[in-house]
Amino acid sequence: MDNSRELNMDSVVAEIKAQYDDVASRSRAEAESWYQTKCEEMKATVTQQGENLQRTKDELNDLNRVIQRLTAEVENAKQQRCKLEVAVVQAEQQGETAVSDARCKLAELEAALQKAKQDMACLLKEYQEVMNSKLGLDMEIATYRKLLEGEESRLCEGVGSVNICKLGVCVDMVLLGVDSLNTRLHLNSN
Repeated sequence: MDNSRELNMDSVVAEIKAQYDDVASRSRAEAESWYQTKCEEMKATVTQQGENLQRTKDELNDLNRVIQRLTAEVENAKQQRCKLEVAVVQAEQQGETAVSDARCKLAELEAALQKAKQDMACLLKEYQEVMNSKLGLDMEIATYRKLLEGEESRLCEGVGSVNICKLGVCVDMVLLGVDSLNTRLHLNSN
């Protein structure tokens, strides 16, 4: 065989080793570059996520403050509602009491009005009776007056003395020759 073509293992190994070292150094450089890139990306992501986390925490704190404020407002509103409900119940009770009192007073006033009407009717009836009595008495007085006037004029024509007091309507008469015949009449002209 031709030895000129002898393989020089050392040179082949050296060549392969050189290729391998070259590939390894490129791979290492690529790996380091990739690692650095990934590290930078991870740092950026971590920083971004940290900022997002901080923003989220801040938002949560803000939301918690808003929730606390709204919870306090809701509690105040509930207390005010309870107070208003109590006030409404009291107002309804007072209104019902006022209406009941007004109805009682109205019933009392209607009863008093009815009694006053009945009393007025009785008084009117009594007044009519008194007026009828007065009219009868006035007619009787007028009749007695006419009788007295007629008697007075008859006595004046005859003998005797006549004493007539118109205020108390007292009449003293001495008639035609009869000694001391006295007649006294008492009449009320009211």
